[in-house]
Amino acid sequence: MDRFRGYIAGLGTASGTRFVVGHWQDSPLGAFTDVMVEDDAGLRTLLAPSDTVADYVNATYRFDRTVVAPVHAELAPGTLRVAAGPLRLDVRLGPVTVLGRLLEHVPAPLAVAPWWLRIISPMAALLVPGVQTAGSAGGGRREFYGVRSIRSLTGVDAAWDGADLGPLRPVDPPVKFGFSSVPATPQIVAVTTTILP
Repeated sequence: MDRFRGYIAGLGTASGTRFVVGHWQDSPLGAFTDVMVEDDAGLRTLLAPSDTVADYVNATYRFDRTVVAPVHAELAPGTLRVAAGPLRLDVRLGPVTVLGRLLEHVPAPLAVAPWWLRIISPMAALLVPGVQTAGSAGGGRREFYGVRSIRSLTGVDAAWDGADLGPLRPVDPPVKFGFSSVPATPQIVAVTTTILP
């Protein structure tokens, strides 16, 4: 069983480019940050800090290309900043959402238990369209997302190869990296991701 504890931020920009940032504080691969990018034409790019991370993530999700480059990330109380290859992101964090406050009251062992996440996945899909808490991780493995809290995102400065990507927008259309998209509403979640063989 592999467990990744940290944060996932999902957001879109006016250019049509959408991002999923995984900021992992504890994992079998150590602490790292990776970024999944889908542009307005549907091209899916993985930005990974090492070949080891790239190999693991590519075995779990689907991409059209992979860029291995230094990834520098800083999560502060009000901001998430990421510099990764051609990407520069400066994301402004808002308050904890109503759903986030409810999730904070779920006991931690239950919130991340695969059996529980399998049961509630259909409910999660109804509550937050496009989102599932249990599904395939590729290669016959299973993946489970245990969300502990949710904060809104209120703004972003984003650039790719120096070109401004425009202001914050919903993640629309949904991203297509794996079995689940992130919510359409830009947000960052505290999460434990579990992958079972």
